[in-house]
Amino acid sequence: MDLKGRLLGNRYEIIEKIGSGGMATVYKAKCHVLNRYVAIKILRDEFTTDEEFVKRFEVEAQSAAAITHPNIVSVYDVGVDGNLHYIVMELIKGKTLKEIIVEEKGPLPWKWSVNIAIQIASALETAHRNHIIHRDIKPHNIIITEDGVAKVTDFGIAKAVSNSTITAFGTTIGSVHYFSPEHARGGFTDEKSDLYSLGVVMYEMLTGRVPFDADTPVSVALKHMQEEPIPAKEVNPNIPLAVNDIIMKALKKDTSLRYQSATEMLLDLKRALKDPNGNFVDNNEYSGEFPTQRIDTLGGESQEPRATQKKNKKPNKFIEFVKKHKVISSIVGLFLLFAISLGATIGISNATRPKEVQIPNLVGKTVDEAKQILEENNIKYVEEEPQYSTEYPEGQIISQDPQYVENRKIREETEIKVVVSLGTETTTVPKFVGLTREEAENQAKESKITLEYVEETSKTVEAGIVIEQETEEGETINAGDTVKVHISTGTGIKQVVVTSVLYKDEETAKQTLTSLGLTVNVEYDEDTTRGNGVVLKQSIASGETVDEGTAITITVNKLVETKTGTITINVKSLTGYKDTITETVEDEDGNEETVEKPNTPKTVTLRVTVNDEQVENIQVKENVTDQKVTVSGKGTVTIKVIIDGSTKRQVDMDLNSTSTLTIE
Repeated sequence: MDLKGRLLGNRYEIIEKIGSGGMATVYKAKCHVLNRYVAIKILRDEFTTDEEFVKRFEVEAQSAAAITHPNIVSVYDVGVDGNLHYIVMELIKGKTLKEIIVEEKGPLPWKWSVNIAIQIASALETAHRNHIIHRDIKPHNIIITEDGVAKVTDFGIAKAVSNSTITAFGTTIGSVHYFSPEHARGGFTDEKSDLYSLGVVMYEMLTGRVPFDADTPVSVALKHMQEEPIPAKEVNPNIPLAVNDIIMKALKKDTSLRYQSATEMLLDLKRALKDPNGNFVDNNEYSGEFPTQRIDTLGGESQEPRATQKKNKKPNKFIEFVKKHKVISSIVGLFLLFAISLGATIGISNATRPKEVQIPNLVGKTVDEAKQILEENNIKYVEEEPQYSTEYPEGQIISQDPQYVENRKIREETEIKVVVSLGTETTTVPKFVGLTREEAENQAKESKITLEYVEETSKTVEAGIVIEQETEEGETINAGDTVKVHISTGTGIKQVVVTSVLYKDEETAKQTLTSLGLTVNVEYDEDTTRGNGVVLKQSIASGETVDEGTAITITVNKLVETKTGTITINVKSLTGYKDTITETVEDEDGNEETVEKPNTPKTVTLRVTVNDEQVENIQVKENVTDQKVTVSGKGTVTIKVIIDGSTKRQVDMDLNSTSTLTIE
């Protein structure tokens, strides 16, 4: 159905179709009340017949409209026009995150990806604070603006669909790769379900693929419920440790082991930018298998008492849909059979499963105390490499893995790894300046010091020699402390030979010069004899040798389009012409009196110049109010109106933004 030109709600004029999805079609429209362009999502016809869905959609869209956040697409209005149900939203120029992932055909830069994840998490934080769960976080619902800002959309539709059984099957096909395990099995979903989906989105951004894939949606859903994902860092070794830990924590099947809030995940994401390889993410890992969980039926179970369920039971639209489609019915039947057999297996394994005990808090305990506590709880004691500590005396436990968490349990026979304190030991900082890396390492080892290296170029010190140490020689520090040293990467800065990029297009020129190690600055000029976008000149000539990193400026041709406009001149106003004149006359008795007479307009010479170039020279009556003159030029032009040799008006006109102007 072609809706172009249609006016919705006596307010929104449909301009053009700009996209479509499984549930709605998106149009660009103009709001005639506020005089702005908006995006309008119109529900597909098949959804408008489901009254329950439409009602839920309207309520949720109204709730989403109350959220104001820079990373959430603003919802302006919700309405109905005839059989068209629509929501009015902010019009965003950009691409979906899915389009960007597909275009790149591989992992995206980790810093960029983390920044995008931070923006999404910030949006979810605000939504969750307003008791709104998205339930369909995926790259398709995230728009990246031309300025690199992430915008999350479809809050209203997401919940309406997730609660409508008639559309659940169709929705699963498009979104199952991003579903949380509880969502995949039709169970209860909350804020942590959104965070799982965000973990999937991060996994895809940084590896170029989703954690679980299969030939059918049901198979994908089963993997979400039963299989552990391959760590993202194993797929892409370039992913920093902390970022990998964040992803894997978000992808925990047990909701209690996931991030408990968007705020918690947001803090770790921001910290990862500053400390990408830090070991600060609390993954709360169980040792051994995950505790057995009941797998709900495909549609989930109602939270209402059974008596209430029976009393209020209505025909299930999804079941009726399945009954009418034999192929789908077979798939669902196989899925249920698998779930039943799995439940039986789990039930059998429960009989022999070791019992669970509370994780003890061993930090601060002595080795003997820790061993006794673990022995009493039938937990294995594993001691890792000891460390010096200024906080814990020698022989006390510094840390444990898994960490202590109140009301968290682990199974008997589980290993708890502990780090024992060596106590506080002092040492004297030796001289590192002038030593090779190997010599510095040996000296640090003897002094029980850890070195951290900062690489920098030097024109006077050869590569591999320590230039500077940030902790002075002879200073007393604790054994195990880190001393930062600066080490040379070479005796000079690399030299490069500049190549010519004249008359190449801007992007090619920038890539060529950047590949040489030069810093490229761009300026623009206009040369009508050359093609648009080509390089007219470069600040460093071809063949010159310069230091790597040197700044070079290229001047790119930017042709300005000549445009035409119309000015309307009010000659009457500019000349001050009056329609009547006043005269003094004598009456029959010789008395003077004042009378008004019609004024006869004179002919004047009207000249118009654009940038001091004459474009019009005509004779007009001085009472003319709408003399039109055509002008043309590039960008902003200066227009002068001259009457009988006198300049009456001088105005600037931006032909790029306006085509008409009235001068009076």
